Amino acid sequence: MTPRELPEYLRPVPGPGEGSTGAAQAAQAEDQQEEHSGLIPPSHRGHSGGFVTDAIVDLGYATRDQVEQAVATARTAGRTPEAILLEQGVIDGERLSRATAERYGLDYVDLTVFKIDMGAANLISVKSARRHQAVPISFIDETTLLLAMADPANVVALDDVQMATGLNCRVAVAPVDDIDALIGKLSTLESTVTEAIEEEEEDEAPAEITDLRASAEDAPVVKLVNSILGQAVTEGASDIHFEPHLGEMRIRFRVDGVLEEMAKVPKRMVNGVISRIKIMSDLDIAEKRIPQDGRVAVNIEERRIDLRITTLPTQRGEGASVRILDEASALRSLDALGMDGEERLRFENSFRQPYGAVLVTGPTGAGKSTTLYAALQDLNSVNKHVVTIEDPVEYQLEGVNQIGVNRKAGLTFATGLRSVLRADPDVIMVGEIRDAETGRIAIEAALTGHMVLTTLHTNDAPGAITRLQEMGIESFLTSSAVDCVVAQRLARLLCPHCKRRTVIPQTALAEAGFRMGTDLEAYEPEGCGRCHGSGYRGRIGIYSVMVLTERIKEMIVSMASEADIARTALEEGMSTLRDAGLAKVRAGVTSIEEVARVAS
Repeated sequence: MTPRELPEYLRPVPGPGEGSTGAAQAAQAEDQQEEHSGLIPPSHRGHSGGFVTDAIVDLGYATRDQVEQAVATARTAGRTPEAILLEQGVIDGERLSRATAERYGLDYVDLTVFKIDMGAANLISVKSARRHQAVPISFIDETTLLLAMADPANVVALDDVQMATGLNCRVAVAPVDDIDALIGKLSTLESTVTEAIEEEEEDEAPAEITDLRASAEDAPVVKLVNSILGQAVTEGASDIHFEPHLGEMRIRFRVDGVLEEMAKVPKRMVNGVISRIKIMSDLDIAEKRIPQDGRVAVNIEERRIDLRITTLPTQRGEGASVRILDEASALRSLDALGMDGEERLRFENSFRQPYGAVLVTGPTGAGKSTTLYAALQDLNSVNKHVVTIEDPVEYQLEGVNQIGVNRKAGLTFATGLRSVLRADPDVIMVGEIRDAETGRIAIEAALTGHMVLTTLHTNDAPGAITRLQEMGIESFLTSSAVDCVVAQRLARLLCPHCKRRTVIPQTALAEAGFRMGTDLEAYEPEGCGRCHGSGYRGRIGIYSVMVLTERIKEMIVSMASEADIARTALEEGMSTLRDAGLAKVRAGVTSIEEVARVAS
């Protein structure tokens, strides 16, 4: 029997130029193969009339004698020859699956590498997946699923999945252990993701969290949204983007600062997904013309996770963005953030002063607020009155008085800061200096006996001085109030399991903008199942700390240029972001490409 004579569900996913579906589907199948490197086509496209044991021999996994002995043992033991070979250790689960795929001319799928589409995986219940040892893992097209199965000859399982989903299925073979692991993950997400809708009371009292227990019988849309949220938190994503795209919806996670596509929602479920997100965050599901903002708290594995939700009416339909606020990953010490050495000493000496201003600068997503939270945890004690003004209050700190900006009620950074100054604070954190009024009040507060911690959007530390001048804040006030300016970026950490040693030539360093007199011994990313093939896992801070010495203060008062201030700061010990990043490269924690990306 040739592959063309096999039942439809046992035929391999068409490769480029195969089948009679035309060039468009062939190109689509090619893209599918390239995108998911874990999908491996068979080499022989089916063994005509043979057994799985024949494929095991042909692939070199066992000798003919070993197979014949297993067949003889199987006859008396009442078991399959394949089970005997597994028990004897001649083959393992992966080799058995590869041989099975070869026997039927099907693709083999490595579930440790393949990017699972959660929109597909949640189309059947965990109970059904476990019973049939089969999980949908991707959409091939609008009407066809890619189904990972341990036993591709299980026609009953295939029929059940097709009836439950209303879609056709193409089968790919996967080891039973990998399928069990995937089902276990899906089961964990389904049972541990509980939701709670926070009701905003007029008195702004803390909202209580109410668990809404999801089960296998819940509506597919509810299960899908829950699983996406659970997967995002498990993988350490900071944002989820639900984006309408050509009829379907693309779901992307921002993990370690980089966006990556994780799933696609079929057209028939798009409206339901957006409506579910709106219901969770108490938004108007009928209003689709204007953006809406909401929030919701979820409990995942007994951890409280706050979500900030924004809906966006785009030309292709309504989408949504979800910011994930996880206290466990955000409230970190300076040690955990990677600040050490001279930069750490300069920063600590500045924010531990009884009064003055410490500015943290960088683009959005550089981790500025996280650094200030680390400083606040160090300063927070029973003999200090610590107050923050934030927009919004993202993480709650025990013992710290936190105020959220509420523009509708007239509470802005400036008005809130004026009120805070009358409340006898010792330490004040201002989430961001956005205008001249807030900047002036913050600087004056630093001059009147308060320690002020705040952020600015500038590319480097000397640029903060210029930014304050552009806001109209007098140079003599800046020079008197500001103790230090910290510029920072977040670089991805190399995966410790797959990073490999390399030597970067001096010429390549120079082309990337790094001037060194010798070649550099470092590490580079490779990619493995633990880091989803990216070569990176987690992030670390890169810091450039400029202390305002007497010489620099004199230059600020005399209105020296930003370039002159930067040159003097370097002479007095400040490291540039690139130099700080290079130190992380030498330490083997990140790559030269990553430093060049974030500290350009």
